[in-house]
Amino acid sequence: MSSTLDTLQQAVGLLLSFDHKVWSIILVSFTVSVKALGLSLIPAIMAGFVLAQGRFPGRHTFIALFQTLQAIPTVVVGLMVYLLLFRQGPMGDLRWLFTQNAMVMGQIMLATPVLVSTSYAAFASGDWRAWETARTLGASKLRAFLTLCHELRVPLMVAIIAAFSRIITEVGSSMLVGGNIQNLTRNMPTAIALETSKGEFAQAAALGMVLVFLALLLNFSLSALRGKQEHRHRG
Repeated sequence: MSSTLDTLQQAVGLLLSFDHKVWSIILVSFTVSVKALGLSLIPAIMAGFVLAQGRFPGRHTFIALFQTLQAIPTVVVGLMVYLLLFRQGPMGDLRWLFTQNAMVMGQIMLATPVLVSTSYAAFASGDWRAWETARTLGASKLRAFLTLCHELRVPLMVAIIAAFSRIITEVGSSMLVGGNIQNLTRNMPTAIALETSKGEFAQAAALGMVLVFLALLLNFSLSALRGKQEHRHRG
């Protein structure tokens, strides 16, 4: 018990003292995951909207495909990206393997199915009166789309949080295509796995605390947003 408490105290000390090694790992995690989420966000939400509104051949196949891809193991995505980027691969000339760009590419492939599927569910079950009203008043399709997104901001935020949680905690893809290189591609999940295997539990615990705090922050923010929306509807 005392050993566990000592480890937790050391972990807190590493965070509060802004230990360079720990915080560089945290910075890599957020840099890669925020970039991947930002690049996939708009195209994926628009795809979810098209799948919810459109009526075209193969629509149900695309919906089923994106829903299936949500569950694909991260290590399989990492293998796919590796095969694309290794020296003899179709994208080998980019020389992205074992760089943050490769990690971003893998996380985009992980985030996109989650964003498309969950945003599709939000649009499919949402109230389309905002869209219809905006179009009746002469708004462009883009303006009407933004109005609808504002009305459905809570379920869309759920989609964004789900996608971000998926990518910032993944290990398999980042380990394969990033190489877990210190100060370059070592993120929180890969560092936790490495430090635990080495018996360096303090650093692993510090990074784990950051992930837990992030999860709590995201969920509390979402709860506050839901509360404001419910209060507005009652008012």
